[in-house]
Amino acid sequence: MQEPLWVFGYGSLIWDPGFPVAERRIARLDGWHRSFCMRSIHHRGTVESPGLVLALDRAEGASCTGVSFRVDPGAEAATLFTLRERELVSSAYLEMTLALATDAGSLQALAYVIDPDHVQYCHLDREEQARIIATATGGRGRNCDYLWSTAAHLADLGIRDPDLDWLAERVRALT
Repeated sequence: MQEPLWVFGYGSLIWDPGFPVAERRIARLDGWHRSFCMRSIHHRGTVESPGLVLALDRAEGASCTGVSFRVDPGAEAATLFTLRERELVSSAYLEMTLALATDAGSLQALAYVIDPDHVQYCHLDREEQARIIATATGGRGRNCDYLWSTAAHLADLGIRDPDLDWLAERVRALT
């Protein structure tokens, strides 16, 4: 395990990391984009009625701005356990160490990216995403709350994501 341990948050980790944080930095990950491309059958939906959650999807020329978290020294092993229990619940995510760019320089961070060969991977148009997110609920709550919280926290950090902003507005109209 590398020290210090950095973790890249691009969705709910931004507002609910679930581990002790020593430092936060706005960070950019090149070659990937934030996308509602993962069907959620646990946290924001069910097997019978899947929701959608964000994942990092590889795309040439893309980039994703999020938050890099430096884990409190001494909490690395417990953090890895917690993250793996949360993020690898259905094996749709792959755990990778990726290079991030920050104002303070580059760093290597743990990130969870979608496995494009996994059955939960999907590409839906924004209107279909909005319809699913407006109604789905899973073990961690309503799918729309996940979207709205992520969009609000990104806005608070000054991170623009026009697709998320559009989805947040559309889902509000649908609910």
